[in-house]
Amino acid sequence: MAADDPFPRREPPADPLRAPAAGPRSVERALDLLDLVADAGRPVGAKALARALGCALSTVYHLAGPLLDRGHLVRTAEGYAPGPRVPALHRAHLCHHGLGAPTGELLGRLRRATGAEAYHTAYRDGLITVVDTTAPVTDAAHPFTPGPEVRAHATAHGKALLAALPRARRRRYLAEHGMARLTERTITGAERFEAEMATVRGQGYAVSVGEADLAYTCLAVAVPDRGDGIVHALSVSLPTADLSRRRGAVRAALARAVPDFPALPESRAARLAPPRPPGTA
Repeated sequence: MAADDPFPRREPPADPLRAPAAGPRSVERALDLLDLVADAGRPVGAKALARALGCALSTVYHLAGPLLDRGHLVRTAEGYAPGPRVPALHRAHLCHHGLGAPTGELLGRLRRATGAEAYHTAYRDGLITVVDTTAPVTDAAHPFTPGPEVRAHATAHGKALLAALPRARRRRYLAEHGMARLTERTITGAERFEAEMATVRGQGYAVSVGEADLAYTCLAVAVPDRGDGIVHALSVSLPTADLSRRRGAVRAALARAVPDFPALPESRAARLAPPRPPGTA
């Protein structure tokens, strides 16, 4: 890896894209480029992107053009960075889920009550996403950031969400996403994980003690069904060394926060409600 690379080099594809291309492959490569810039934490030069993608420099310019035009990227003196369209997409994501400012305010209250970073996570259509967090975007060392959650089996929010699913759907999720060993404490066996799910349901909250990152422990609770087809969870992360001292207070704060989770807006609830049988009022 070159010294100035902002991310580990990806293995080049079997048939590297050496020239501008049209169609789904080009779209996929453009999204790869956008993900690389988003994950880098600092502006990324075109040469570094070409190395990471295994493509020609001209291809990077070709793929970046529409992303620049639409505001998904900006070009700075140091390289490419996320553009002004990105926050709008996040706001639209929250709006489509009937969330937004009230959820952010709830997370802020949870952060003040616990002195630890708070998160809203959701399961929908086979994917788990960290929707929002109180952790500063500038905190590159923080292990839980908004976006797809690929370590659900090792996080408290992932466990809380998976425990709320039917067993068949949970098994399907784990089969598709795997159970990688992230630390010496990570649960990687299916039967042991099912036992963990029973514990989560029995005690009403989930805990991950250094399973995703040895330095961090997280506690989470699932939110009661809002009728939107999405499973939501609230969670808090704190240094593992602080767990014994703060566990009770964090659990109590999470329990108090659940009833304050924003209800589904009436207009959206009406659209999602099943039709009434004929002849009913």
